Amino acid sequence: MGDKGTATGHGQHNEPTHAPGRHDGVSLNRLALSATVHCLTGCGIGEVLGMVIGTALGWGNAATIVLAVVLAFLFGYSFTLVPLLRSALGLGKSLRIALAADTASITIMEIVDNLILLVIPGAMGAPLNSLLFWSSMALALAVAGAAAFPVNRWLIARGRGHALAHDHHA
Repeated sequence: MGDKGTATGHGQHNEPTHAPGRHDGVSLNRLALSATVHCLTGCGIGEVLGMVIGTALGWGNAATIVLAVVLAFLFGYSFTLVPLLRSALGLGKSLRIALAADTASITIMEIVDNLILLVIPGAMGAPLNSLLFWSSMALALAVAGAAAFPVNRWLIARGRGHALAHDHHA
């Protein structure tokens, strides 16, 4: 069905009741941008926190990246999970929706973000009080968000990804 189907919130499609590319009056691009920013916020908090902790403790690149990735997934999922739990969904259903909503987006963001940090000369070893550390983080997160946007858009257009969570905490 492509972009013409509308998400029902259950991963199914109905025939469109409004213009193609529109979801409950919100453009597909706007919904994808909102999902990407939402995911990037949680992911970014975890990523920055992991990089700060790893750098402050003098850990190597591998250990710092592992911590940053784990925290990015933890915070990324929690930004979706908490509103779902507040909407009176059970824990199991909330977890399933959060995993379906954010896994692809966080995975893409983490791959892109960490690759960029690894290829910027000196970024992983830069001290916390340096412009190199913070500008590298900002660039890496911005590019990671841009990389995740088309995937989020594609998933939402098919009633998947963040479309599954949208009805519960929009």
